[in-house]
Formats: sequence, structure tokens, C-alpha cells
Amino acid sequence: MWFSRKQVAKGPPGGADAAAPPGQITTKRLGDAAESLALAHLVRAGMKLVESNYRTPGRGGGEVDLVMRAPDGTLVFVEVRQRRSMGHGGAAASISAVKQRRIIFAARHYLMRFASLPPCRFDVVTVQGGLDAPDTVAVEWLRGAFEAD
Repeated sequence: MWFSRKQVAKGPPGGADAAAPPGQITTKRLGDAAESLALAHLVRAGMKLVESNYRTPGRGGGEVDLVMRAPDGTLVFVEVRQRRSMGHGGAAASISAVKQRRIIFAARHYLMRFASLPPCRFDVVTVQGGLDAPDTVAVEWLRGAFEAD
């Protein structure tokens, strides 16, 4: 049977995770678990969640995993990256220049709602190790990991 690219890319209803059996580990579930760990880490450090998974409308835009507010009022756009091993540089090395541009694009779109811009920065939280073995997981918070041009 022939499928258009749009049909294949769209996947099953409810997202790629909807077809997975309840116990099966999928990349979506790993990403959600990493974001939960990162959020808990940031909240313990005094940050407040403003929004999660902010996406720009339309195709080709960007996404910010977590938008947080620092105690000093700074709006922090957080990218969460999870990798099981340090192969290929680990989680932090997986944030390419293209990925940074997409995050910056989404942050700029998000900031359009403000009459006056708050101080902002871009942080990265890496979750390194197997999420199936919590004692092996290392969470690292990289403040000011990159800047908007």
C-alpha cells in the first residue's frame, strides 16, 4: 500500500508513544522522564516553572523544553538532553548549532508576548546514564550554555 510522507510522518493517533505497549521504553518516554528529572532538579535549586514544551506554531519552528523563572527574575529557556552513555560526547555535545538556532527562534517567539523584555538566558540540563537504573543517572545544569546572536 502506498502512503504519502505526511501520513507516514504523522504516525499513529495520539503520537508515536500511543502504539507502544505500557512497559516498553520509547524515546518519547525517555525524553519525558529526563524532563521530569531536570524539572525536579531546577525546582530544588529555586527555579519556578513558567511553561513546558513551548512550541512555535507551524512547521520548521522550534521548541523550548522548559521555560523557568530564576529567583532574580531572569526568564530561563532550558533545553533538556538525555543520553545513556558518553559516546559521541554525551548529552551536552548533542546540542548542535542548528538545534541552538531553533531554541533561540522559539524563545524569540515566546518573548513577543511581553511589552518589555525581561532578562533572559539559555541553559541546558543534561541527564546522563540509564534512566532504568536511577543510581547511575547524573543530572548536570549548565547555566548560560549558549547565547542568542
